Amino acid sequence: MSKNQNLPPNSTVDPYSYLQIVQNPDGSITRLFQLPTIAAAPDEEHLKVFTKDIPINPTHNTWIRIFLPAQALNQNSSSTTKLPLIIYFHAGFIMYRASDSINHDFCCELAAQVYAVVVSLEYRLAPEHRLPAAYNDAVEALHFIKRSDDVWLRDFADLSKCFLMGTSAGGNIAYHAGFRASLAVDELEPLKIQGLLLHHPFFGGARRTESELRLLNCPTLPLSGSDLMWDLALPIGVDRDHKYCNPTVGDGPDNCDPIISFGWRIFIAGCDGDPLIDRQVELAEKLNKKGVEVVAKFGEGDYHNVELMDKSKAEVLFNLLKDFIEQS
Repeated sequence: MSKNQNLPPNSTVDPYSYLQIVQNPDGSITRLFQLPTIAAAPDEEHLKVFTKDIPINPTHNTWIRIFLPAQALNQNSSSTTKLPLIIYFHAGFIMYRASDSINHDFCCELAAQVYAVVVSLEYRLAPEHRLPAAYNDAVEALHFIKRSDDVWLRDFADLSKCFLMGTSAGGNIAYHAGFRASLAVDELEPLKIQGLLLHHPFFGGARRTESELRLLNCPTLPLSGSDLMWDLALPIGVDRDHKYCNPTVGDGPDNCDPIISFGWRIFIAGCDGDPLIDRQVELAEKLNKKGVEVVAKFGEGDYHNVELMDKSKAEVLFNLLKDFIEQS
């Protein structure tokens, strides 16, 4: 750990055991725990959401999984209305895949309940590919989607009503990819981003927050685990106040003017049972002060990424997202 990030003495969680990883001499990690995966299913009649995978960059082994509500496919002959497009980045930074069951199921419900075309990106993981690799993959995916001739994207997705969404580390990716994209909107035509959907976004900083210390040994996201993930994900040699980790440092987020001028809105969801809540609240406040329209929904209790585990909580989130998208 970097010297300005020593853990408090009452930290009791071993981060390597928590993350179930082993660090190798060459700097890579061995991931001891693998979630079950789900294969794409483009044409199974009993499904409420169809899925397909499309490669993006074979060199980087990146690809997208498209989630299309079956209702849209069935109504295609009688309707010319296209669906909003949500480009989704899964949690992890150093682990997990777009095809993992928890991510696949979440995106299926997201597509069905919000009634949108969802595109989930398989991005490169750290530490084998440290940041900004995941941000680069996200922006490359935007360019791929804008020129794709895939029939699902062409016939069902409204590219002019696009939202970038991510959970945890994916929320961090959505944030940084979105700010990058705001500086090059002309290059992304006909793709038009309308906003960012940050679900329990993963941010950090050199200074410990009250919520991080209050929830020091939180079983779902202990501080020692967050520290190790940042050590493995950030460029070598930088501290936790690097912009990738802490966009609120100093006067807060830079380059907000394009987002304001384009009328993008930012949705931030979190809960006070998440050690990251203080950072999420601070980000929302600083964005607001810069003039960015932020819709923040911070609940009581719960835990980091609760909506991935609790379907009733996910339903509440999806209703909020649907309202936000319809009003954008």
